[in-house]
Amino acid sequence: MMDTRECACGSVTVRDEAAQWFVRLQGRPVSVEDKRLFDDWCREHPEHQYEFEVLQGLWNATDLLPKGRLQALCDEPAVRKRRSVVRYAMAASVLAVAVGLGLFSGLDHPAAYDAQFSTVLGERRQVALPDGSLMDLNSRSVVVVHYEKGRRGIELKQGEAMFSVEHDTSRPFVVQAGAGQVTVTGTRFDVRRDDDRTRVVVEAGTVKVQGHAAQPAVTLTAGLGTTVDSQGAVAAAYAVNPQELTAWRTGKLIFNNASLGEVVREVSRYREKPLRVSASASDLRLTSVFKANDTDALLKALPHILPVALRTLPDGSQEIISR
Repeated sequence: MMDTRECACGSVTVRDEAAQWFVRLQGRPVSVEDKRLFDDWCREHPEHQYEFEVLQGLWNATDLLPKGRLQALCDEPAVRKRRSVVRYAMAASVLAVAVGLGLFSGLDHPAAYDAQFSTVLGERRQVALPDGSLMDLNSRSVVVVHYEKGRRGIELKQGEAMFSVEHDTSRPFVVQAGAGQVTVTGTRFDVRRDDDRTRVVVEAGTVKVQGHAAQPAVTLTAGLGTTVDSQGAVAAAYAVNPQELTAWRTGKLIFNNASLGEVVREVSRYREKPLRVSASASDLRLTSVFKANDTDALLKALPHILPVALRTLPDGSQEIISR
């Protein structure tokens, strides 16, 4: 995957290109051809649109800097050096300072940031956030991002996401998923939202999981997980294998003594129509590894592993039954 700070085509960074486009679009009326070229550039890679939006936020935030400090920044050698690349005026100077000196996260009042990201059936996607945090989205996931002063807010509306959070004690990273809320300042963890519960798994660092207000928060460290039911009740922390539970990031489904009920819940995320299991077969246990993009292979293998059969229901979905 292309680095978030560097264009794959050479030494020109994505931030350089974003700065050039920003100044180009600010400095004169935008022609139809310029708009078309800009739209094409944004579509080339998700980082293009992201870096341009960060620059917009930075430009709006320059009003918060003291006039003397702003002028000093624009007189820095880094700016004079950038003038051979970015054309420019005052806007170019401020943007070049930000690019050259890495001031995107250095303002006392970080610019607000709002965005929504989603994936379709079978798609996985990685998203870079303005603070350097990363989100890996699983199949059929929807995430809304709202950054503001003092808080980095995320709402997992559906699906699953792995978060690698940049440390910032002044702005906690808060994930809302169903009746559960996860708060961190910097760590790596996975949140999965189902219809009846939210599951949280920690790979590194520490997170605090909160349900309804009357119940104390549950603290998780690396190798621990918990669930929050639809009523906001948080389960006690329990040991997990984060590598198994987040294997979806590499396109794998790993089941280690999992019940068929759990298997069906997971596999349904990767199929057009949900998979079902009869009550008599739901407690059978499975240990195996499959590809997330080939769940048909799993279904073909099941009758050879366990005493089950498959039947097709009138709506075209399939059900695992005992035999």
